[in-house]
Amino acid sequence: MAKLPIKKSAAKKASPVKKSASKKVVTKKVVKVPLTEKEEAQKEANRIANTENKKKVSSGAKRPKKKATKEQTTSLLDAIVEGMQDKKAKNITVINLIGLEHRVADYFVICDADSSTHVGAIADSLEDSAIKKTGEKPYHSEGYQNAEWILIDYVNIVAHVFMRETREFYNIEALWADGEITTIAS
Repeated sequence: MAKLPIKKSAAKKASPVKKSASKKVVTKKVVKVPLTEKEEAQKEANRIANTENKKKVSSGAKRPKKKATKEQTTSLLDAIVEGMQDKKAKNITVINLIGLEHRVADYFVICDADSSTHVGAIADSLEDSAIKKTGEKPYHSEGYQNAEWILIDYVNIVAHVFMRETREFYNIEALWADGEITTIAS
């Protein structure tokens, strides 16, 4: 049997590593010059102003407080429930949080649906109902992208529209069980 010649591949030569000249580190001695009284006063004024600006910025990010009469809140609550009922929402529950100390709203209104399309339709319906009956627009809403849990925030009332499985997983009723829970008949 004849041996075939083996081709040798040309090995790449590594490029030589260039050595850089070592850098000398020069340290300078910093001499602190004492501030004059005027400069000290200005420095303190700047510190106080910066502290005040930070307070203003952080307080602006807080959730607003809504001052609504009991009648306004009740009519908004009724409009939200009616909007849910118009699109055949299931298991509508209202949690009254007014008696709780660290509540985020006065009421939670919770319902569920069987599909993401149904969840979106319920959310749209309750927003339309609230606008038509009370003129109220939501302060914030989220969850429309995947439509498993749409939250619509009216500051004093927060509406939650869930897919059934998502509602069971988060179990908001158990988290806020200290509130007065009312189930709306379908």
